Amino acid sequence: MQTIFIRIGEDVKRDMDLIRGLMLRLEEDEKFDGSHWMFPCGKVKSDQVAIDTVDFPDFSLDVLNYHIALLVSADFVTSMKSGLSGTLRISSLTWHGHEFLANIKNNDIWEKTKTRISDLPGIALNVVAAIAQAEMMKKLGLG
Repeated sequence: MQTIFIRIGEDVKRDMDLIRGLMLRLEEDEKFDGSHWMFPCGKVKSDQVAIDTVDFPDFSLDVLNYHIALLVSADFVTSMKSGLSGTLRISSLTWHGHEFLANIKNNDIWEKTKTRISDLPGIALNVVAAIAQAEMMKKLGLG
């Protein structure tokens, strides 16, 4: 099990738009092809970092790392712990991550998915995935 440290007062609610944004960013990064093990976010050499806070200026480093950890726990990205401190490193999207991203990548489908869940105080990720998949099927004329 991975331990995530967040500063007191940090908003640690899961943000599905941030999850989508992180996944899109990781998919487009050529370094994120499985041949490198990178720190998710942080203040280390830029060639060793998957996500730079410049990419997501509205979010703190802690919130970005928390959401990367959520991607790891959802089995959306490959990860390993390295060194004595067990520092998390990530390498690529998993099959499961690619499948989820394929259904939420299209902006129109994502907006329709968010509209369908907007009245709910919270929703399970597998339900979000099912709604996005249903919207994709409709778009393809299969639903």
